[in-house]
Amino acid sequence: MLTIGQLASYAGVTVRAVRHYHVKGLLQEPERDSSGYRRYDAHAVVELIRIRTLADAGVPLARVRELLAAGEEEFNAAVADIDRRLRAEIRERQQHRERIAQLAAGDSLALPPEVVAYLGRLRGLGFPERLIGGERDSWILLAAQLPQHMPLYMKMKQLQLDDPLTVELYRDFAEMIDWEADDPRLAAVADRLVTSLEAADAEGWGDYDDQMPDEIAALLDSVFVDSVPIAHRLMELLEERGWRGWTRLERIGPSEV
Repeated sequence: MLTIGQLASYAGVTVRAVRHYHVKGLLQEPERDSSGYRRYDAHAVVELIRIRTLADAGVPLARVRELLAAGEEEFNAAVADIDRRLRAEIRERQQHRERIAQLAAGDSLALPPEVVAYLGRLRGLGFPERLIGGERDSWILLAAQLPQHMPLYMKMKQLQLDDPLTVELYRDFAEMIDWEADDPRLAAVADRLVTSLEAADAEGWGDYDDQMPDEIAALLDSVFVDSVPIAHRLMELLEERGWRGWTRLERIGPSEV
């Protein structure tokens, strides 16, 4: 015969857990012997192990009581159901681990390799992480909505980075992130951007984003306006110079000016 401490040790639980199972009515509490101690037999060990196994599997204690009182067929069916649920939880947790691994991978989260390569090139050119982070978030949205267009977009972006004037514009953008809307340097940036747009338009480079839906372009524009203090003023200056938008810059026709 076993003491409560020995019973707990055999079943791999604490004495406190045994007493808790007594209170819940899951494990019968034996009468005290002549020495004043409660003694447990092998059957109590088996029952306690069954209780512990079900509880460890996440079965509510109220359900544990039902299963312990169930017949063999019902008990086996319930255990099979618990096993299926645990397998589903294991698959879900594995998916969570895969997502965590993606997060640890940085830019590769939700981005195709060509975008990761483009962001790496921006870093190689010395651009700050704040600018690169904004680019990354925008490309994540575009990659989710327009995956078929990503190779073309990235081809054009890589070509743009081959142009020293475009690189200088990027440096302007990196610097102006924290400018106030009335910063006198902003007009010069707008002039340089329009010069670049005019050159790109003459060579047909502006055609690559014609397939971007209006709602996506508007969403990305709103992100720019909300996160960069001078964004709204810069877009006003561009309109004064005959261009509209930001994500998808378009020449304004004579009747719209």
